[in-house]
Amino acid sequence: MSTLKRFFKDTIIYGIAAVLPRAINILLVRLHTHTLTSDKYAENTIYFVYAAYFNAILTHGMETAFFRFFTKEKDKGKVVSTAFISLFTSTLFFLIIMLFYSNEIVKYFGFAKPIYFQILILVTTFDTLVVLPFAYLRAMNKPIKFTFYKILNISIYTLINLYFLLYVPYAIKNGYFVPQFISNHFEQNSLVIYIFIANLVASFITLLLLSPIFFKFKFTFDKKLLYKMLNYGLPIMIGSLAFVTNENLDKLLIPKYLGKDQMGIYAACYKLGVFMMLYVMAFRLGAEPFFFNHAKEKNAKETYATILNWFTIIGTIFLLIIIVFIDVFANMLLGKEEYFQALKIVPIILLANLFLGIYINLSVWYKLTDKTRYGMYFSVIGAIITIGFNIIFIPKIGYMASAWATLIAYIFMTVVSYFYGKKYYTIPYKIKNIALYLFLSTGFTYLSFSFFRGNLFISSLLVIIFVGFIMWNEKKEIQKILKNDY
Repeated sequence: MSTLKRFFKDTIIYGIAAVLPRAINILLVRLHTHTLTSDKYAENTIYFVYAAYFNAILTHGMETAFFRFFTKEKDKGKVVSTAFISLFTSTLFFLIIMLFYSNEIVKYFGFAKPIYFQILILVTTFDTLVVLPFAYLRAMNKPIKFTFYKILNISIYTLINLYFLLYVPYAIKNGYFVPQFISNHFEQNSLVIYIFIANLVASFITLLLLSPIFFKFKFTFDKKLLYKMLNYGLPIMIGSLAFVTNENLDKLLIPKYLGKDQMGIYAACYKLGVFMMLYVMAFRLGAEPFFFNHAKEKNAKETYATILNWFTIIGTIFLLIIIVFIDVFANMLLGKEEYFQALKIVPIILLANLFLGIYINLSVWYKLTDKTRYGMYFSVIGAIITIGFNIIFIPKIGYMASAWATLIAYIFMTVVSYFYGKKYYTIPYKIKNIALYLFLSTGFTYLSFSFFRGNLFISSLLVIIFVGFIMWNEKKEIQKILKNDY
């Protein structure tokens, strides 16, 4: 099998691991918006925002550092055990401190009850400890096992959600069987806690099932190796925190300026923009180990360029299709019309996430040259743009400011990374083609959303024209792929 085809095959399998859980999560939006008021939905959103921040801190860039040194070091077991001991120690310290002082700390996080914060700490701990087992499966090219555990995790989460948010209220109301312990303690007016409990149970079971991987290697600890891994990974951690800020600061600022109701409405529509994030995540899971494993091949740079070209092609088509059928998706996933008022953020968020995916492609240069500090610089500046734009413009134009801030930050990061990459690790990207596809897709998206929304005939015609142009423009590349020339 050709290098490129193997990459796409693995990415499709990883894509199932990334897309299916998130797709189910998106489907759960309908359940959550149906059963929770907008202010409670906002509380659910805030919970996962803080989870993202804690995970970025606790993993301290060790996942990417693991891939880098797993391919460089001869003693693979030493890399695994050193990384694990580092993560386990810091995470255990975090768990003890946070739980011990949880009643005092919780007031700074805005949760209604300390138990919400305590569940968050436990979930974050479990999720951090499974980072390396999942990374190991990716490094060993075991996408099927990786996918199995990811799907199992979301399946458990979904079943518990359905049980407590749908079955139990219905059963209590209609006299059907519910275990006495559950019926006696069931909180009808605080259903959000059962979403957190579902998250906790799913994370704990996943950790139990993956824990045997920890014992495949002799526990050895190498201080010098840890220093090198931390030196590589800490800038990535700072970049990750900046990324989480780009993605989530809006959910913390909108309640302050506009109220929890508006944030709940914004967050629900933001989920539609996550469709593009699913695509980006699927790509990242397959691309990260691929970039490191093939860095020494003669045609590596040409392969990276081809991957970005096709990533952009598929992403721009995806962008246009989602906008063409945006009302269909909104009715299917959001349900309540009170959430529809924020649909205008969706095209902007989709485009922002597409630029994020391009940026992840471009990041190969600083990861392979061990200049991860540049990724930190770009992300931090992007976060500053996000913070400044949100604080200045949310009071003036509402939650649209948050959508525009995300897009502007990712465009900036993409452009700057490209020009710096040319200096340190030149890759022959097809910039003219990429820019053309982005321009056409954005233009067609604007036409469909602003002038032909609801007119599926004309909007679908725009998709056909766009796809037809791509096939004509890329006919030589398509022939190469079909002939297995890559």
